Amino acid sequence: MRRCLFLLLSVLAFTCSTPPNISVQFAISFTEEMSDQAQDGRLLLMLAKSDKTEPRFQINDGVKTQLIFGVDVEGMKPGDQIAIDGKAFGFPIRNVADIPPGEYMVQALINRYETFYLKSGQTVKLPPDQGEGQQWNRKPGNFFSKPIKVKIDPAKAQVVELTMDQKIPPIAEPTDTKYVKHIKIQSQLLSEFWGRPMYVGAHVLLPEGFDEHPEAKYPLMIYHGHFPSDFGGFSTEPPPANMDTTDFSERFGVYGYAKIQKQEAYNFYKQWTSKGFPRFLVVEIQHANPYYDDSYAVNSENLGPYGDAIMQELLPAIEKKFRGIGQGWARFTYGGSTGGWEALAVQMFYPDEFNGCFAACPDPIDFRAFCLLDIYQQKNAYWYDSDFKKLPIPSHRNYLGQIQSTMQESNYYELALGSKSRSGQQWDIWEAVYSPQGADGYPKRIFNKETGEIDPAVAQYWKEHFDLRYILQRDWNTLGPKLQGKIHIFCGDMDNYYLNNAVYLMEDFLKATKSPFFNGEVDYGDRAEHCWNGDHQNPNYISRLRYNTLYLPRILKRIEQTAPKGADLNSWRY
Repeated sequence: MRRCLFLLLSVLAFTCSTPPNISVQFAISFTEEMSDQAQDGRLLLMLAKSDKTEPRFQINDGVKTQLIFGVDVEGMKPGDQIAIDGKAFGFPIRNVADIPPGEYMVQALINRYETFYLKSGQTVKLPPDQGEGQQWNRKPGNFFSKPIKVKIDPAKAQVVELTMDQKIPPIAEPTDTKYVKHIKIQSQLLSEFWGRPMYVGAHVLLPEGFDEHPEAKYPLMIYHGHFPSDFGGFSTEPPPANMDTTDFSERFGVYGYAKIQKQEAYNFYKQWTSKGFPRFLVVEIQHANPYYDDSYAVNSENLGPYGDAIMQELLPAIEKKFRGIGQGWARFTYGGSTGGWEALAVQMFYPDEFNGCFAACPDPIDFRAFCLLDIYQQKNAYWYDSDFKKLPIPSHRNYLGQIQSTMQESNYYELALGSKSRSGQQWDIWEAVYSPQGADGYPKRIFNKETGEIDPAVAQYWKEHFDLRYILQRDWNTLGPKLQGKIHIFCGDMDNYYLNNAVYLMEDFLKATKSPFFNGEVDYGDRAEHCWNGDHQNPNYISRLRYNTLYLPRILKRIEQTAPKGADLNSWRY
């Protein structure tokens, strides 16, 4: 009797704990035509309700995301079938077994990894950039399957087989034009760090009259930001008069934004080539790496010496080839978001090499307000400290404060895309740039990616190496005299990622500085979201397209006031 009761309870327990659609299985393989070599990487399964675009283009951490599940694979051979099951990490549904019944477009993709033998002696497997800027769903060489329609029925046992027989093609290198040139060099510093040839490059916008004035040497502006496939926002052709304007930008709430962008690009060209316009070099840097589309332009334990590679190898090559003045008084830097953080960071870490930075909506510049986290005081990155409530910490809002995602959701999205900080997304790259290297060669976690528990030791490392407000305050006696008048920070007070909170704290410090006073500016846009850049005259969807002209009056004034005696202020003013 006791044995029968035990068996009955066991059956009931299994029935209650097993999801009704546990019978659905997915088996993924790739063909020998893709490669006859075993593959390492992140194997991804995607399901989407809509068939308007492929599932791989419908994955994000917002409210409209579709489903994704991921597993690490090593040594996957042609013809091997890999099961996507309960071991796969999913977003926004955690487990494959919990996929709701219905019809889906289903697709598989492998983000292929290669092996890197680091200078530190560690061996890591990562997805090298293939010229696309670390976009897993567009990365040349990645295998994927054609989407198929699948009906998932909890009452029906089924195995869904997906064969990856498609490969994303290579991307053509951008071509030179009269105004836009391209440069790419092998970095000895980065090649030594990564154990293989590594490259950095740039798109250079030349001033009007560059060829006609061979005696002229030019000030240089670095426009920092995410990976640029080519120089953006500049066009010698106006948009077609009959260009369709029915497209709608949900972010800005306007129709015809594609045409607006093309018109702004043409307006920039007309202004750039107009009589009396300052003749500068404007540079957009390409420094995608195995962790992200951008290195953050600093030296890092996990990414290597990108700061030094840019400053000591790339910039001299650019200035030599395109006749830059090559002195700190004639260099400026600006950018928004990631580019805003970079603009301030390189101005701080190389204070004599730049004469001013314009940092718009910068990534967190004070880690007491790392978005909505205080990484030094809070214990958990996903939940507010509370004895009884379990209140999630938001990660994204619109300008009205409406929440689109939480910290846990954003990081679970990244976990589905990759383990060991390999998702190629925002929270993982902060970790890769700011953290020390772990014993396994990958970045140490600032917080447990599944539970959100913050590691205080890693937080202290971040503080000493990359908390920009803390470093400024710690080193103001030496940095202050070199940075006087150079720091300009702008942020909307309704930034989508709560970046304004860190700017408030930075402002408190800067405005309290003495011996010397920082003598710069901090400004806010009323109800402005990401990425407000200091323009009080135009809406954000316009001003974000005008970085390359917005700060010029202040840059010219700064040059005139600070250029050393005998400096060249004339050859470039034709």
